[in-house]
Amino acid sequence: MTRQSGCGQCRSGEPLPFAFTMAFHPIVDLATGGVWGYEALVRGTEGQGAGFILGQVNDDNRYRFDQACRTKAIELAGGLFPAGDVRLSINFLPNAVYEPAACIRATLEAARRIGFSHQRIMFEFTENERMTDVAHVQRIITDYRQRGFLTALDDFGAGYAGLGLLARFQPDLIKLDMELIRGIADSPARRAIVSGVIGIARALGIAVIAEGIETADELAALREAGITLFQGYLFARPAVAALPELNLPEMRRAA
Repeated sequence: MTRQSGCGQCRSGEPLPFAFTMAFHPIVDLATGGVWGYEALVRGTEGQGAGFILGQVNDDNRYRFDQACRTKAIELAGGLFPAGDVRLSINFLPNAVYEPAACIRATLEAARRIGFSHQRIMFEFTENERMTDVAHVQRIITDYRQRGFLTALDDFGAGYAGLGLLARFQPDLIKLDMELIRGIADSPARRAIVSGVIGIARALGIAVIAEGIETADELAALREAGITLFQGYLFARPAVAALPELNLPEMRRAA
């Protein structure tokens, strides 16, 4: 499918053949003891997981789905998020953006309509989705950063070319994949790798989020390494169309 045909998808106004909503999962900042932001995660309207929805995305609806996800996340965040600078993190499909300036219009319009500052929005792209045109993805990220959006490389360390993408894209943040984190308290190798990644990120002015945190031991090892931004079931589970209750005792102990 060409990018021009993707443009036609968005202009057609044809609805998606399936319904979906968003769940929200917090990213906590243990340096402040509060919520840094929430990641919007696609879910079915009857409680189905992300796989159920993503399994229905194809070349005929990919562009419309990407646009609809952004709008849905912003609309829900506008009604749920507290006032202030709590960020909204949206996953996007790099291969579903045919032209950065054109494809961002609906996002900007939704943010303006809801009264949600676009500077509170972070776009996550994953290295697990092999990119068909790396130069095109770089143009997307450059355009988004110039407009004031944050960008993050998700699942860092689990995909095709982590360090290569990091060197090329220079996102604002990276999210360490849970494969690097699981069992880190008892793994000198994982601790050494994570320490090296943190050092590289600091040298490049890139913040680090550790995702998939499930145990106090994992958290302690990563805190010792110098990370302050965390996401995982230890703090909360995603809540559909709502903000989840936080594990405040664990946050206070960690902070």
